[in-house]
Amino acid sequence: MSEWVALIIAMASACAVVMAVVVLRQRRPIEESADETPDVIEYITMMIGVVYAIVLGLAIAGVWEARGAAQDDLFREAQSLREISDRAVIYPAEFRDQVRADVDTYVSYVVNTEWSYMQETGGITEKGDQLLQKLQNDIATRSPASDLESQGYQPIMDRVSQASESRNSRGQNAGPTMPGVVWFGLIGGAVVTVGMLFALQIRRTPRELTLALCFSALIAFLLFMIWDFDNPFSRSVSVTTQPFEDLFPSLNLGG
Repeated sequence: MSEWVALIIAMASACAVVMAVVVLRQRRPIEESADETPDVIEYITMMIGVVYAIVLGLAIAGVWEARGAAQDDLFREAQSLREISDRAVIYPAEFRDQVRADVDTYVSYVVNTEWSYMQETGGITEKGDQLLQKLQNDIATRSPASDLESQGYQPIMDRVSQASESRNSRGQNAGPTMPGVVWFGLIGGAVVTVGMLFALQIRRTPRELTLALCFSALIAFLLFMIWDFDNPFSRSVSVTTQPFEDLFPSLNLGG
């Protein structure tokens, strides 16, 4: 099922529930007048709405920040590998080609194999760790044969360490980032917030129904948006492999 279809279903379901409750309430005799809602109920409803709006805002900011951090980590990983490949020019042809082959093998594996595994399982693979470790070992175990290699050794090793750190961060950010207890609060708060509408004695007038349905649809949309951003590497607004594709055009990763 498309995520856009799921969003439409979620919003339509929220509106249908509100409509059904309003219709059922109108079929039952209500002794209270709709124009005589106690001030305390209006105050409580307002405070619940304010508190829930703050919670929603914090949740949206949290998942957006997590997605931004995941995107930055991926760019640093790709950029570090690109610099390793470029800085390998200081080595003799044979070893330079070996280093660049190690980089290309790792990048191709991440984009073509590990990425789909990460989206499905929420973790990175052991083979990817081994490929990056091989690159590090190949560079670390070769003694510099000239002053130029001695000067370039540490910067290259720094880029390898940066790529490794970014990879570890990518593995930690893979999968949902919101704890279950937060989702319980978000969904429970949505039910309470929408439910408080009926404490205000909503009638079946076009104006009141329209406002109630729009409010319910908005809550459903915001919850869906949080869920969509919750997993940085999957779903419709996920971080993609574009940095690898842009920095390694010769590998034809996007094809």
